[in-house]
Amino acid sequence: MALPIGLGSFYLTSSQESNVNQFTTFDSTKESLSDLLQSIKVGKSQLPDFQRGWVWDDEHICSLLASIAVSYPVGTVMLLQTGNPDVQFKPRLIEGVVLDSPPQPERLILDGQQRLTSLFQALFSDQPVITRDVRGKPIKRWYYLDIKKAVDPYIDADEYIVSLPETRQLHNFRGELKFDYSTPEKEREFGLLPLPLVFDDVKLPDWQFAYLQGDPELTSERLQLWKKLSQVIQRFKQYQMPIISLRKETPKEAVCQVFEKVNTGGVSLTVFELLTATFAVDDFSLRDDWDKRRAQLAKHKMLQSIESTDFLQAVSLLVTREKRLVALGCSNSETERAPAISCKRKDVLKLTLSDYQKWADLVTKGLEKSARLLQSQYIFSYRDLPYRTQLTPMSAIFAVLSDRGDNDGIRAKIARWYWCGVFGELYGGSIETRFAKDLPEVLAWIDGGNEPDTINDCNVAQSRLVGLQTRNSAAYKGLYALLMRDGGRDFRTGEQIDTQLYFDDYIDIHHIFPQQWCQQNGIERRRYNSIINKIPISAKTNRMIGGKAPAIYLERLEKGAEISPARMDEILRSHCIDPDSLRANDFNTFFAKRGQALLLKIEQVIGKPIARDLAGLHSEEE
Repeated sequence: MALPIGLGSFYLTSSQESNVNQFTTFDSTKESLSDLLQSIKVGKSQLPDFQRGWVWDDEHICSLLASIAVSYPVGTVMLLQTGNPDVQFKPRLIEGVVLDSPPQPERLILDGQQRLTSLFQALFSDQPVITRDVRGKPIKRWYYLDIKKAVDPYIDADEYIVSLPETRQLHNFRGELKFDYSTPEKEREFGLLPLPLVFDDVKLPDWQFAYLQGDPELTSERLQLWKKLSQVIQRFKQYQMPIISLRKETPKEAVCQVFEKVNTGGVSLTVFELLTATFAVDDFSLRDDWDKRRAQLAKHKMLQSIESTDFLQAVSLLVTREKRLVALGCSNSETERAPAISCKRKDVLKLTLSDYQKWADLVTKGLEKSARLLQSQYIFSYRDLPYRTQLTPMSAIFAVLSDRGDNDGIRAKIARWYWCGVFGELYGGSIETRFAKDLPEVLAWIDGGNEPDTINDCNVAQSRLVGLQTRNSAAYKGLYALLMRDGGRDFRTGEQIDTQLYFDDYIDIHHIFPQQWCQQNGIERRRYNSIINKIPISAKTNRMIGGKAPAIYLERLEKGAEISPARMDEILRSHCIDPDSLRANDFNTFFAKRGQALLLKIEQVIGKPIARDLAGLHSEEE
């Protein structure tokens, strides 16, 4: 009778199970530990190059060997059959395997690297195992079975797995030799069987013979011990490892997704690492190439946070756009059948080396053009960048436009699209679909088409201004930049906050009505901590303001900086501040008027009106 498959009382017949198996991408089986380790030794089973290095310590290895010694389960190993031309990863041998000419592997180890590496080095290698102690210090170890303890039914397996240093000698705390197992004769004298001999059908009998014949007075006792030990040895030799084998037809994105789900103990694998392994098959180091590009891009302070995934997504947008244009250009092509523009994970993983090499330089230039445009909008560093992610479609847009993207009219359109994304707060969360729409829609709009969805989707609620409390918000950072771009001047020096002043004088956001004054005068925190009550000024100017009432600190600033009241009013207006209400310490009037002025500034850059609700800028008591 077929085993039940599925939920509840749902059963499949044998023939139905056979049909189901036609659609599965994996097989479940068992393989002897001996055969599995032998396949690793000859290079038939290898690691994909994206697998991280071996990291298990001595304690973990001893525990694993103890589990094998008593036939306890140690988990399933997941392997991938090779041979799919669309799923090619550069392979590498497991640590400890030495081959002059490694063959192409028949399968790759997706899950079980730590266990298999530990078992191979401890059981199949003729070299000491390179591992770590509990403090993480590198050490080398040999592993043994303590014969007497191994056959004692009252002793746990953890106690008869013996770990010895590379010298096979143990010293006391004074450095004096305490035990010496450094020769085969001494191993046999103390009854320690080297574990690598367990699977060696030539050396094990020789060691056994010498062990039994070594001391005539102990021959009978040793013979009884060895008979019992044979059962432990057989547990190693007959141990069956559960195997899940992914068929070679499994697509790359599925392989990567499966790897990440089973690799819960490691860091999430990125598409960059996967492509690095894929491109390495063609002797191209994606990592080295990216390091050079990142160093070049980092000359622009706002690009210092750019990530490899951002870059690859921009390349994917351009590659898929080109394929779509080619498909649409075919006379028999139907629009709905043309490939979509996309930069989702599965599409990035499909990038070929030729795809990357064709577009990488253009994306690099596109990012540099993006940086120059944003600098013109007074966004100077990555810390003040509203959305790093919006650089992905912007760089692709500039890559397509090439030199045409330097034209003032086109830059103005791109800037408007950018600000709509910022103040519409449209680039948080999962945004790959928006990226895919941005590229063709912005390019079509530049050529006279309809406005892109990012502009149409931009809706700014007046009440949102009060909610902008910290620089974590994209709109908060956007307003910050606009105030500087449109001539905001420092209260003390009267200088416009340009690039040099920004970095030399440590410009940052500070409160206009100081927090201390607001708290003393019963102003709600949500209002006094809103961006409506904040401006970019220098740290030195902020220290002069302190916690004083505006009327007091304005007088002090005018006197200390030798600024006339009329000039100070001009400086205040450069920040959309109503001078009269500020000088009168009238927070509510100041708050309402500045809120309206900031909304007007946003309207100017997004190119569309914002619905007004005057009550939204007043306190609940008004």
